[in-house]
Amino acid sequence: MPVNLPLPIASELKPIKGLRLGHAHAGIRKANRKDVLVLELAEGSSVAGVFTKNRFCAAPVSICREHLKSGLPIRALVVNTGNANAGTGEPGYQNAIKTCDELAQLMGLKREQVLPFSTGVILEPLPVDKLVAALPAAIGNLQADNWFNAAESIMTTDTQPKAASMEVMIDGKAITLTGISKGAGMIHPNMATMLGYVATDAQVSQDLLQALTTEAADVSFNAITIDGDTSTNDSFIVMATGASGVQIPASGEQYETFRQALIKLSQTLAQMIVRDGEGATKFITIQIEGGKTNEECKQVAEAIAHSPLVKTAFFASDPNLGRILAAIGYAGITDLDVSQVQLWLDDVWVAKNGGRNPDYKEEDGQAVMKKSEIVVRAHLGRGSASQTIWTCDLSHEYVSINADYRS
Repeated sequence: MPVNLPLPIASELKPIKGLRLGHAHAGIRKANRKDVLVLELAEGSSVAGVFTKNRFCAAPVSICREHLKSGLPIRALVVNTGNANAGTGEPGYQNAIKTCDELAQLMGLKREQVLPFSTGVILEPLPVDKLVAALPAAIGNLQADNWFNAAESIMTTDTQPKAASMEVMIDGKAITLTGISKGAGMIHPNMATMLGYVATDAQVSQDLLQALTTEAADVSFNAITIDGDTSTNDSFIVMATGASGVQIPASGEQYETFRQALIKLSQTLAQMIVRDGEGATKFITIQIEGGKTNEECKQVAEAIAHSPLVKTAFFASDPNLGRILAAIGYAGITDLDVSQVQLWLDDVWVAKNGGRNPDYKEEDGQAVMKKSEIVVRAHLGRGSASQTIWTCDLSHEYVSINADYRS
């Protein structure tokens, strides 16, 4: 069961003017499930993206990068679940191209105006004929108020759809942002984890949107980890239709309002992935403070978050907190003065000046470990930099889910 993650309410997911979404059942991996999604963007929209750094990136990722660099306006996206089209070589690349060609023809576009995405099993051929055959149904189903179905259409091992909306006021006008994400396993920050799509009716230039997308990814999808595995298909896309008529400048109060809204929504969607992590029973916030740089703080946070010993201790509600200190020690800061390190579990001061706090009582740590949401905070005593990431525990269920993934 997800950790404190309510099911999205379809009526609360706000439509975005200038964007329509349509879904279909293609039977790519399983029959009678939503597994194809098409998004149609109005003319004049801007689109930006951040993608996986995995060298075995999927064919659709390569094509997305190419099409975004083509200079032609992006007018459509197509997503399939059930098959990642990764590790499929030239045939996989051609299948992704065929998907773009078919959708472009149906929508009166050029190939380069379509961005393809796939998610699912790696190293298996994409059943492109099934995907292409479902495109007319998805197009026929296009509607603005279709975010909930869209969220369901991109799920793999997710136990529920992930979606959220928000509004902000800029120059007296309401700007809407709505997004969906998917992912529950193979989650490690090295771009924008798994799949995430955010749309807004604000008007944002291409260059500014790319900069904002990269920044938002770094503090959201790049700040989560479930199992330390970086997917071959990770993609985070932000679309700005401009239909509100409100132009976002490159600086100033309006810019900052929009920037904070995009970051907040991106973090919400990213945290939903952790809360629905495969087999997760705990949602854990790791805050590292007092570093020389943000990079070394993130290095320490990831060492803690990726440690199987730390994660299994959280699952067992076992305050074996020396494991956290060990992870801090091997994180790679060669000149770390451990006598300056402080460690808290929520507001319980566990380690003081590099050793056990004389006032720490194990029953206090035990009480925190039994919670479903826990904050781990460490101060390195080296400077003023800080970094926060979000993770979950590691349970028996995670092993079972991934052992049976292809069943």
